[in-house]
Amino acid sequence: MQRVMGNLPSEEKRVPLSPQVVDEQDSGSFLRRKIAFTPEPNDRLMAWLLIPKTLLSDRDRKAPAMLCLHQTTQIGKDEPVGLGGNPNLHYAKELTERGYVTLTPDYIGGDLPEVGIKEGFGESRSDPYALGYVSGTMKGIWNHIRCVDLLQSLPFVDRERIGVIGHSLGGYNALFVAAFDERLKVVVTSCGFTSFVKYRGGDLTGWCHRGHMPRIATVYGKDPKKVPFEFSEVLAAIVPRALFINAPLHDDIFDVSGVGDCFAAALPVYALFGEGQGIAVYHPQSKHDFPPEVRKAAYEFVDMVLK
Repeated sequence: MQRVMGNLPSEEKRVPLSPQVVDEQDSGSFLRRKIAFTPEPNDRLMAWLLIPKTLLSDRDRKAPAMLCLHQTTQIGKDEPVGLGGNPNLHYAKELTERGYVTLTPDYIGGDLPEVGIKEGFGESRSDPYALGYVSGTMKGIWNHIRCVDLLQSLPFVDRERIGVIGHSLGGYNALFVAAFDERLKVVVTSCGFTSFVKYRGGDLTGWCHRGHMPRIATVYGKDPKKVPFEFSEVLAAIVPRALFINAPLHDDIFDVSGVGDCFAAALPVYALFGEGQGIAVYHPQSKHDFPPEVRKAAYEFVDMVLK
């Protein structure tokens, strides 16, 4: 993966987070805090931190937490927390209502005309390439690792009970960060992957822009057979941790048969661990979406692991 994404940053970039609350909203059963923190030198990352009010009245209680990653949308972090966008993707809000602390960051900064993003996702304005990255993907991975650092630093979070959830862009970013960070005990990926060979008929153009991995074009010529990793290996890297997959039958981006191919290829690794903490795969009769009944199943799956 690092041959395509670039190397994971060294510990020298793990500077103090220096979090600052820049806004706070009362949302009924929980508080919604907008925070800014330092994921690495010369950068600040914006995120929503949602906290069940019950945790603030019981200082001895620690709750599980979920890192919530948004899809490709200009409003970035605002969608999962329920401030706009698709109601089916308000999973940070819904998980907080179930008792979880949730952290939802913006993805990277910079113009991405290929996917209709101007200046960056949400409030993110940091250009990964100006910071020395060779892919937006690796910058995202590092930011999300630092998000786990932040969650573990909170006095009301159980540092051993943290997971990650995401849809589409957030779905594969959830897989990527989990592959690099074993602190994440459960992964929920919705519409997050298919095999490279079955992604848009083998046309990997969508993976090559600055928000993703330009080396897929510049080094590997957009050839699925030359890319040195496959999503089956990403799944295998998550073993033996718990994994929930939402792969709709009519997803027009991530071909469902390619999802099956990747899962089948990873199964021997799961077998070595006796399926670990659990695997669930759902194939709803929907398009590129995260339907209510599948979200309910995903939340119950997360409960099984973290509660």
